Amino acid sequence: MQSNSRTYLIQGLLFIATVITTTMAGAEWIHGNTFSFVFDFFKLIGGESHELKAASEKAMGWKEFYQGFHFSIPFLAILTIHEFGHYFTAKAHQVKVTLPYYIPMWFGLSQSIGTMGAFIRITSIVKSRLKFFDIGIAGPLAGFFAAMAVLWYGFTHLPPLEYIYSIHPEYERFGSSYGKFVYENSSGNIALGDNILFWLFKNYVADPELLPHPYEMIHYPYIFAGYLALFFTSLNLIPIGQLDGGHILYGLIGKKRFDVVAPTLFGFFIFFAGLGTFRPESFAINSDSVFYEQLIYLFFYTYFIFLCFRKTCDAGSTAWMISLIIVVGQFAVSYIRPDWSGNQGFLLFAFIIGRFLGVKHPDTEDSRPLDTPRIIMGIFALIVFILTFTPYPFIEL
Repeated sequence: MQSNSRTYLIQGLLFIATVITTTMAGAEWIHGNTFSFVFDFFKLIGGESHELKAASEKAMGWKEFYQGFHFSIPFLAILTIHEFGHYFTAKAHQVKVTLPYYIPMWFGLSQSIGTMGAFIRITSIVKSRLKFFDIGIAGPLAGFFAAMAVLWYGFTHLPPLEYIYSIHPEYERFGSSYGKFVYENSSGNIALGDNILFWLFKNYVADPELLPHPYEMIHYPYIFAGYLALFFTSLNLIPIGQLDGGHILYGLIGKKRFDVVAPTLFGFFIFFAGLGTFRPESFAINSDSVFYEQLIYLFFYTYFIFLCFRKTCDAGSTAWMISLIIVVGQFAVSYIRPDWSGNQGFLLFAFIIGRFLGVKHPDTEDSRPLDTPRIIMGIFALIVFILTFTPYPFIEL
């Protein structure tokens, strides 16, 4: 009983901390600024410089913090709905499970989303293919519909242009045509990359007269919260290993097929993520030192891919062979289409899957096939993955 109370206390404190950090992160995205206490800290340890004083005069305070709730409340609501979708389904199947653990994360000097997500712990062994499927699919589908509702609200309640002028007063002199002038000599602007659903919302739901420029959408908290929720839903639905999508695919096709399909999909995922990291022209340089430097980097990159596959393959030689095939394939594509590039940001996620989450799926004692309604639901979940997956989630000017 004492142990349970301590666990609930930890979970409650983590949730409160995550509310605070996501609210702070939301304020930072809305206003593109930093809180004043961050500058106060640096004044304390390093003295006050002219640049620090000028920056601190424009820093954010309590007023901006309260505005951050427009991001944190919908974002954490979607995250919570996702996790409790897993939780209540596990309880319905009499599987022992904990309440969600929220993970706060805030950087202070650089922007974050205030959290690394949340997770529940299954504390008993799941012996049924059907239970894995039901528990796995409940979270992302619940979160998906919640994200759709938030996005619908965000795109149907767009504020007037004065909202952007309150964040960027210098835009007002250009009027609604500010996008043609303000980005010509600027850098560091971030746009949200399209997935199919987000594109549909922008083009068929939003009022085109009120729709902000792509580089300003990060300042719209409901749109940004819904977009991030769709993005993380798609990551959860990747049909690999013990991700939610892995549980769904395992339920649909069984372990024998899954252990072939999942590693193949994992290979394509890494191939896309690392595409363009090394190009043939990187080695066509009239400098031995640069050439050998690139060669060393290439070796470490290949070794990184090997680490991603090592636990998936029975033999180390197989993992090395797969790694070399991927690297050679990436070189070939880069030679034919030098304008193509992947998203290196996914490489870290691939490493986490390969080394910690696992690419294959544990077997179950009860492996009876799913019934027709569950098969239809599983196919719908895979369609949701296709609709929400964003190859390039953040595009920087």
